[in-house]
Amino acid sequence: MKEATLKKNGMRPGAVKTRLADCLPPLAITGLYRCFLEDTVALAQSLDGVETAIMTPAADVEDLSRLAGDGVQVVAQTGQGLGAGLTSVFAHFATPERRRIVAFNSDSPHLPPAALRLAFDALHSCDLVVGPTHDGGYYLVGGTASHPGLFVGDSMGTTSALQALLARAHELGLLVRSIDAFYDIDVPADLSRLAEELRLAPERAPRTAKWLREWARTGAQAAATGLGL
Repeated sequence: MKEATLKKNGMRPGAVKTRLADCLPPLAITGLYRCFLEDTVALAQSLDGVETAIMTPAADVEDLSRLAGDGVQVVAQTGQGLGAGLTSVFAHFATPERRRIVAFNSDSPHLPPAALRLAFDALHSCDLVVGPTHDGGYYLVGGTASHPGLFVGDSMGTTSALQALLARAHELGLLVRSIDAFYDIDVPADLSRLAEELRLAPERAPRTAKWLREWARTGAQAAATGLGL
């Protein structure tokens, strides 16, 4: 059995996608990110033979359980921060019955399903698979076992995150493979790019595409964002 696990840091206003605050107010960011999460869960569930779960801080388990719906397990992580969350993912889900775990966040709701399939396939012949972002971070990491210390102090979106992860994997003697680079949504320019891509292909993330269309139709408010939607 395979496991696709979303690493989630809650849905409270001001707690998610804070770098989008230059173009969207906090409540709008939360609404948008809810769509990100719903599209990402649907993406994970589109793969055959894959269990889907959400790993999140304990304070957000109840809210996310209501949002995630049936068929998605919501699990409280141990410790604080992204590194602790990723460590919790593999410590919790890596079992003899479940040997391929892929963890990713909901910052790339438009990720092609093929990327997840490639990640799972890569784990037949390596210990760790990573999906790099263009800014030096990574949007996805998968493994076949739990490796304590692998994610100490990690933050997937920082410019040195991938380099640090690969260095620790090398120290642990892990065989690592990479899949294609992609981009996640961190800053207003990323959101503008996503809006244009979803305007042409809304089926890639339909809930997010709908939210962006509706936001654009608010006229002066949309113009004030500077997104050019």
